[in-house]
Amino acid sequence: MTEAAEALERRIDELRTAVRQAVSAGDTERARALRAELRRVENEWDLALDDIAEQQAEKAAAPARPSAPLLPLREQVHQALVLLGAPAAPKLIIAVHEAFQVGEMVPARLTSLRRDEERSFRSAPNSRPYYLCPALTHDLLAPARGLLAVSTWPMERRIVGPLSPRVDFLTSAIRLAEHVGRLPNPSPAALRLLWRFAANIPDAAAGVDGMTPSSVATAARAELDIHTDADRSHREAAAKRAKRQLDDVQQLFGNVLRDVGAAAQ
Repeated sequence: MTEAAEALERRIDELRTAVRQAVSAGDTERARALRAELRRVENEWDLALDDIAEQQAEKAAAPARPSAPLLPLREQVHQALVLLGAPAAPKLIIAVHEAFQVGEMVPARLTSLRRDEERSFRSAPNSRPYYLCPALTHDLLAPARGLLAVSTWPMERRIVGPLSPRVDFLTSAIRLAEHVGRLPNPSPAALRLLWRFAANIPDAAAGVDGMTPSSVATAARAELDIHTDADRSHREAAAKRAKRQLDDVQQLFGNVLRDVGAAAQ
């Protein structure tokens, strides 16, 4: 790990402690500013982490994979999302697929997948067991850019509020750690993916044994407890509005036209 990455990790730990202190003290303005700073540092850490992961990947021997996928793309994406248990971006979906499944997932095809799912639902509503749909923003109930979800999930889980990115990250880390922990011989790709999550969770790699699936899950749960209640309140309020204001198609694929019409009035 580079000195720059280590410095970012220490800063993240400091900011998380400061956020908890500000929230406990009721200083909402300071807590908001600290969270913004925390998100910026976490983004920098993610970039540094990607660089390290790429270096590690070059050293690892990649196992042979079939050149063609064994399942249709939508089923591959569905499997990855179900494993994660939360809305996810295409980059993470592909990483999960590569870590646990065989066959290649082409990034360019994910771009049109959501539109294909919406067309299918409009032409024959509820004819499939599930649909791949976007997560919805808590304020506008519009499609959240770059985040895919599963239609069978409760509305609350498909809503993205102010704290939801972190909550979903921690939720996915727990589920991923549990999955890896059940595997008798996790692949190098699976362990690298778990390490990427662990590196962004305080104390996930603590202890004599360093990072383990158990340590990642335990650390993620500890932080998740801090954010769960506040995040749930945002999601539940938005879900109630969505069920009241949106039709069946919009509840899955988002409110796209409402703001345009309001602006014209």
